[in-house]
Amino acid sequence: MFYLLSELSDGGGVFNLFRYITFRSGGAFFTALIFGFLFGRPLINLLRRKQANGQPIREDGPESHILEKAGTPTMGGVLILGAVTISTILWARPDSVFVWVVLAVTLAFGLIGFLDDYNKVTKNDNYSGLSGRMRLLLETIVALVAVWVISTAHSDDLSFRLALPVFKDVLINLGWFFLPFAAFVIVGAANSVNLTDGLDGLAIMPVMIAAATLGVIAYAVGRVDFTEYLDVHYVPGTGEILIFCSALIGGGLGFLWYNAPPAAVFMGDTGSLALGGALGAIAVATKHEIVLGIVGGLFVVEALSVIIQVLYFKSTGKRVFLMAPIHHHFEKRGWAESQIVIRFWIISLILALIGVATLKLR
Repeated sequence: MFYLLSELSDGGGVFNLFRYITFRSGGAFFTALIFGFLFGRPLINLLRRKQANGQPIREDGPESHILEKAGTPTMGGVLILGAVTISTILWARPDSVFVWVVLAVTLAFGLIGFLDDYNKVTKNDNYSGLSGRMRLLLETIVALVAVWVISTAHSDDLSFRLALPVFKDVLINLGWFFLPFAAFVIVGAANSVNLTDGLDGLAIMPVMIAAATLGVIAYAVGRVDFTEYLDVHYVPGTGEILIFCSALIGGGLGFLWYNAPPAAVFMGDTGSLALGGALGAIAVATKHEIVLGIVGGLFVVEALSVIIQVLYFKSTGKRVFLMAPIHHHFEKRGWAESQIVIRFWIISLILALIGVATLKLR
């Protein structure tokens, strides 16, 4: 919306600033951050009044969770979604297809998570949300529609093609197989972040780190001069995604203020599914689906730990980890919650730097 103010510029002056993505991304960041600070406490108070028992805690989880986290309200992801939506609408270009597709995926996955959280809270049962099949079906439908829109918005030389990091000239034409592949990236990212969200502050910081990394990538591949220097594929129109990423970081920081240990609110599936879906959609839009696996490596490990645990237990009746996802394994081994969270943040930062490095390693 504010971008339209640039039409009032004659080539200079204050209004000309609204032409620049970097200026508007800064505006998006601070708008989302202020939104989080302003509405965080009122939202938490509202959730506490509506959720008498707070988020249901897993009975098979670490014993400390039952004592320390019982009664904490959930669905705090609404705060992030509100901040990101308002900020993106205000600061992004209204004609940016990629931004609106990413925002649409975020809100759609957020709605799925909201329905799941609502059922759990109202029935006071951690296993009374949407069935796994129903949730996966809804997520897949949203992802397939998003991938189709993104693919048709890309130029012909990029549409339905998979770019490989490091190999600068490689574009694999997957044809129609690209649709299920890219949808898997989005759905997989959403559920991986959801599995990671098990400790205070554990998921939101790696999400912000990944968003910052993908924002830099989106800005770089959206500028022809940068792509020529870096020898990466030029993806016109993706630069505006930096606005969304900045809003996500600002909204995430505003949420972290209340989610830092001991958390006053949990994001719930409302937030984790939405944020993971957003990361997946950004990766598909920027043709960096594989790089997302590096940048979001922490989420991949969390998801794999659950898959390995389930498959191994079904085949042998034994467990590989003391508890899955893997952050609970370390809790069972005696690591303090803050120790796990901060170390996982460090791992996320390292992986993000490796992901950024793939822009230059050609």
